[in-house]
Parts: sequence; C-alpha cells; structure tokens
Amino acid sequence: MRDHSHDRTMGRVQDRGTSALAVSIFADRSYLRAEMEEDAVAAGLRIAQTADLGNLLGADPGPALGDLVLVDCPVIDGAELAALARLDLRAAKSGSQLVVSTSIGSLDDVFGCLDQCEAQILVTPSRADRVIALGRTLARAGNRVRELSEEDRLALLRLTEQVGQIAQKLEALSSGSGAAAPGQGSAFRFDGADDDARLDEGTDRLVRAARPPLPDPRLVRKIIRQRQLRARFFEGDLFADPAWDMLLDLTAARAEHVRVSVTSLCIASGVPPTTALRWIGQMTDAGLLQRVDDETDRRRAFITLTDKAADAMARYFAELGASAATLV
Repeated sequence: MRDHSHDRTMGRVQDRGTSALAVSIFADRSYLRAEMEEDAVAAGLRIAQTADLGNLLGADPGPALGDLVLVDCPVIDGAELAALARLDLRAAKSGSQLVVSTSIGSLDDVFGCLDQCEAQILVTPSRADRVIALGRTLARAGNRVRELSEEDRLALLRLTEQVGQIAQKLEALSSGSGAAAPGQGSAFRFDGADDDARLDEGTDRLVRAARPPLPDPRLVRKIIRQRQLRARFFEGDLFADPAWDMLLDLTAARAEHVRVSVTSLCIASGVPPTTALRWIGQMTDAGLLQRVDDETDRRRAFITLTDKAADAMARYFAELGASAATLV
C-alpha cells in the first residue's frame, strides 16, 4: 500500500525548494518514521528518503545518505550491527550527521559499532529527546548554513536557538551548578594535573611531587552506596549529579581493574540513559573519559578515566584523607 502521508510530506518539502539540508530516515516502525518526517519538515529540512532497516542490509555501498541520517533500531541483530558499522564509516567519510535510537538492552552493541562519525545515541527516547538531538545535529552542521536559502537559513537558526535553550535548561536541571555559562563551551573546567609541580631550591629545576595512589575501591563503593541511599527518602532528581557519580564509579573500577560498559556507566549516573550519554560525550570532549575498544572483540567498547582524570581523582581523595569515609 502506498504511504499517502509520505507523499503529502514530500510535497510540502518540494514546495519549499531543494536547498535545505537533506534527511534520511531508517526505521521499521511506520508511526515513528511519520513523527521523524514531521519534525524534520517543521525544521525546514528536506526528506531525502524514508525506509525500513532492511534497506541498510543490502550490498555496498547501500542507499545514498542525506546530510542528516536518523536510524531507529531498538532491538538489533548481527546483520544489522554490521550494517550500522558500515553506515557509521560512510557517515564519517561523507560528513553526514548520524543519530541512532536504541534500547538499553542493545546499547552496548550499538555503542560498540559506532566509533567513526561521532554519532548521537538515544536510548528509548521521547519525541522531545529526538527534537533536541535534531537541534544538536543542525548546530554541528553550522558550516553548511551558508549554503541554504535565506528562508531555510532563518528556519534553521530559529530551531537551533530554541533547541539550544531547551537543552541548556535540561542540562542545568541535571547538573545543578555544573552547567556551562553561555559562551564557555564545555561544562567542565579540567586543566590537567600539573598543580603539584615545584622548583627544587638546590637546582632550580622543576620537580613534580609523587602522585598519590587511587583510593581504596571499597571506600569509593561505600560513598556510592551512601549517595544512592538518598533516593530511598527523596526524589532522585533532587540530588542528580551524573558527572560526579560516573567519576566515582570509574575510579572504583580502575582501582579494581574492572572494565565498565557504557550501559553500566549510564546506570551508575543515576539519570536517564540518553541524558547520561550526553554527559559521557561532554566529559570525553573535556578529556575526563575515553573510549577503549575490546581487544578480543572489536564489536565491544568500554569507558574509562583518562590518566589525567585518574590522577585528579587520586589527588582529591588524598586531600580528603580520613574524612573521605564520611563523604556523601
């Protein structure tokens, strides 16, 4: 049966011209494809194609990609993972922006095969989550704005501004005072671990103090349990501090020589997975976290502290000393 709603959508896009950024949509759920189309058209974008996931499974090079590529794969099998990995590589080479929505059960698999194009990953997202992701994607394509018509450029700038305001409010709610002020870029100030350097009085050479070891992981786990205990008596959002909760979890894991999956880290953050993934992205950009691929299975990847972040956590706990046992 022909999808007449899709024809109407395409007609509205063609009426507005062909200079807008093109969007490719791949999803098996027809109602979701319709929602994605509606939101993209409302943003002044052009629908290049809509199809089910099976269209990604064909022989290379596969379907042509739009400037933006939206993929929904809540449950994913081996063939779809391979197709997603190929799509990730193609998007990186072509400059397309990729947004992939999935479920918490498939998150590790999806995360493991997306390592080339800085894709945004959404976990069981609401429609608002998808709109925010669309706005972030448009903001990344800022250098393409000059290629648009005046009408499309104004529509794009309005949407980006509105979505940016929404995103700032959401992140401010989840981070408290940790959100970035306008114009500051990253929400984190992380200058490295060079504050402990000093001049040797005898030689005037720069000497670095010995770095303290990581804290006892049992102590860190105790602090984590204390923090989680608050949710039994108060609303969890009241104390949401995903960046610190993830740093604590990764510090304990590093001391225990345990690898942490992205799903496990999202759970440790105490916020919805899609929000946690945004924080992981920001903290990676800030030099706090890094992605480490599994050497025995290239389809898997883990998150760990960078060496500088681990040093900073070690110095923090060393400064606290015995009082760290009472820290919440």
